[in-house]
Amino acid sequence: MNTVAIKSNQVVLPDRIISAYVVIDSGSIIDIVPHMPRDVLKIIDVGDKVLMPGVIDPHVHINEPGRTDWEGFNTATKAALAGGITSLVDMPLNSSPVTTTVKAFEEKLFAAGKNLNTNCGFWGGIVPGNENEIEPLIQKGVLGFKAFLTHSGIDDFPNVTEIDLRKAMPVIAKYNLPLLVHCELTDNEQRSTTSLQSYQNYLLSRPKKWEDDAIALMIRLCEEFNCRVHIVHLSSADSIQQIKNAKQKGLPLTVETAQHYLYFNAEKIKDGQCVFKCAPPIREKKNNDQLWKALKEGIIDLVATDHSPAPPALKELKTGDFTKAWGGISSLQWALPSLWSSAEERGFDLRDVCKWLCQNPAKLIGRENKKGKIEKGYDADLIVWDPDKKFIVREDSIYHKHKITAYLNQELSGVVEQTWIAGERVYNKGEMKLNHGRILLHDNEKLHR
Repeated sequence: MNTVAIKSNQVVLPDRIISAYVVIDSGSIIDIVPHMPRDVLKIIDVGDKVLMPGVIDPHVHINEPGRTDWEGFNTATKAALAGGITSLVDMPLNSSPVTTTVKAFEEKLFAAGKNLNTNCGFWGGIVPGNENEIEPLIQKGVLGFKAFLTHSGIDDFPNVTEIDLRKAMPVIAKYNLPLLVHCELTDNEQRSTTSLQSYQNYLLSRPKKWEDDAIALMIRLCEEFNCRVHIVHLSSADSIQQIKNAKQKGLPLTVETAQHYLYFNAEKIKDGQCVFKCAPPIREKKNNDQLWKALKEGIIDLVATDHSPAPPALKELKTGDFTKAWGGISSLQWALPSLWSSAEERGFDLRDVCKWLCQNPAKLIGRENKKGKIEKGYDADLIVWDPDKKFIVREDSIYHKHKITAYLNQELSGVVEQTWIAGERVYNKGEMKLNHGRILLHDNEKLHR
């Protein structure tokens, strides 16, 4: 008998928060009961600490193989464990080769190997000319596909045009997988000045109109092909109404925003602070308040980190040159506390955070019947955390490869104490059991080592 029960006075279910015992056996939740269960090998009482499904982050750049000086499976998934992330999905860039062919995907699977400390799935990539690789990548097990409508930042992952999407979307729709899209359509209009260190200048250089035009294109194609479309890292509040209209029409459209668009505001970013550079950019408080409103109304479905690390030299931390700095926020470890810190102040509760970080991401990756909820028959991927405890982000607490992040020295609420994967406690107040993550493939719910 290997049955274990976790007792918490705050068990977060989809519709309520209760005091209960969550009973686990053979990697699954087998019961949720209000009284002490019988025939249990061990009971772990966490008192008033929150027991919640493990966080699912569907937007992570791990960059392995090929750019492991940027990140890697081992360091990224250690950071995930410490942050309560039990499953994540790796983007098809900035690894080298990029995951746009079966051959490249096989290299990525080999690299992941025994270096996974959390569960990990993979998005394939859509680039001009790789439409013949889409079905083979699906057969190999990618969970969906990612495309850029503007330059991705690396030349080996070029952006697609509407012509390319018209070739790819019917195939993706056939398998009912999601197409994730970085929505910015650039133009040649000069909006910025020559001030290289000015954050306001960088903000002007990537206007909301770029996002709005790109999202309008994707809504139109979503309707035409009845293809699941997922808008990644929405930052422009000006697109909320057209997204709302598309959803009211019943289109298979979902949307994420990122923690940094909800936690930070442009007004507080000083010139030369390239650690805050990302694309689309972090916008003004008024804009970001509207993103929160869209989350509350369910127009935005989920929140994902877009963890996009790079070596310090690429962030131009010494020169402060926003035109040269790599765009990306390293944030994987603080997916939960950064969101909770802002959400709690705005009157949201634990069920909201669970919906944005667990339930809806599980739907996106096709695991809504196994992950993202505390429910009988679901995987025992769980976290125990203290929503009231505060901490300051310090360099010595960072698990991802490079000790730089926009969250450095920020005081956040919400300390993850335990992370459980498939019924095994793999993180306990800083102590880790490594290499317990599994590869998530889309076919028939299988988990492959």
